Amino acid sequence: MGRLSRKEPGTVPPEIEAIYDGFFQARGNVPNMIQTFAHRPKVLKTMVAHFKAVMEGTTVSVLLKEYLTLRVSTVKKCHY
Repeated sequence: MGRLSRKEPGTVPPEIEAIYDGFFQARGNVPNMIQTFAHRPKVLKTMVAHFKAVMEGTTVSVLLKEYLTLRVSTVKKCHY
């Protein structure tokens, strides 16, 4: 199965580097998914907007949402 490479910080255009910086400041890292979507900047921007809409601005904590994501992945036997 083919794999897409990740675009490491410092190898992306400034507009994408700003997205990386935001994730790094909030999480302490840039998720693999974000680095992979950096190959398609328009798609990355849309995906980040969706991610923020789902993860921020609700009464459910980000920590609980991340826990639920992990739990569903475990139940569904997702190996990633």
